[in-house]
Amino acid sequence: MEYFEDVAVGDTDSFGAYEVTADEITTFAGQYDPQPFHTDEAAASASMFGGLVASGWHTAAMTMRLLVDHQLSDSGAMGALGVDSLRWPAPVRPGDVLSVRTEVVETEPWDEDRGRVATEITTTTEADETVLSMVGQVLWQRR
Repeated sequence: MEYFEDVAVGDTDSFGAYEVTADEITTFAGQYDPQPFHTDEAAASASMFGGLVASGWHTAAMTMRLLVDHQLSDSGAMGALGVDSLRWPAPVRPGDVLSVRTEVVETEPWDEDRGRVATEITTTTEADETVLSMVGQVLWQRR
């Protein structure tokens, strides 16, 4: 178990290989972001994207899945205060394989039981194209 005291500014990590499918894109969008370029391949082809793309919120959800599976599941992370500077600089398309890079940029004690960890999170495709960037603000359990 990794606690707040085990986390240091400058810590980095890279992980994941999440393959995105067209069915997953349209299913997520149909429920949460039903814009035509997320739900309909023909409409998406006529859009500025030139094809089906994942919702940015879906990209964030896939990123969260990778974070939990590879970094947070065996940690003292207790939940997020929020995210700063959330950006989707490029769309996620069917067949993209996503991975995540993290870098701790700030830590501070929050109270006697918790500390706050700010982490730059970057999600990229297998071609190293950035599809999400944000700074997560997460409370971690102290020893």
